[in-house]
Amino acid sequence: MEYMSKEGYDALVAELHQLETVELPRVKDAISEARDKGDLSENFEYHAAKREQARLLGRIRFKQRILEFARVIDMSKLGADTVGLLTQVELTNLGGSAGLKVKEGSKMTYTITSPHESNLQDGKLSIKSPIAQALLGKRVGDTVEVKVPAGSFKLRIDSIRLLENT
Repeated sequence: MEYMSKEGYDALVAELHQLETVELPRVKDAISEARDKGDLSENFEYHAAKREQARLLGRIRFKQRILEFARVIDMSKLGADTVGLLTQVELTNLGGSAGLKVKEGSKMTYTITSPHESNLQDGKLSIKSPIAQALLGKRVGDTVEVKVPAGSFKLRIDSIRLLENT
């Protein structure tokens, strides 16, 4: 079972719809055009279109599987007293041995999301990441040590807030 925000679920449904109604018919048309050109054994366009079709069908099956097991979180049942899924956490880096590009004392803000919604550039951190795993269940003021492949470092939780419009 995969828990996610309503926003993430809706985005996944929209992406699946795009794949099924726009991308797949486009590739099927390309296959049909290439087939009309004659000898399939040496027809590059035909083989490229068939590979694209196989890739799209794989993505469609993957998205369908995610949606099959997805559960939208009822935000009214969540609290902001501890770090959990769909909470936004403000942290201070207290340093450590990890070779990170983040300076000691710097502040960062992350939103803990499902793996399918994560995007580090947008500050959305997968709940399965080492940082999120170390933060889960912690409260404001707690200090956590995070172990990552590059070493370890300490973070202090400065604030926790529940997302409102997800």
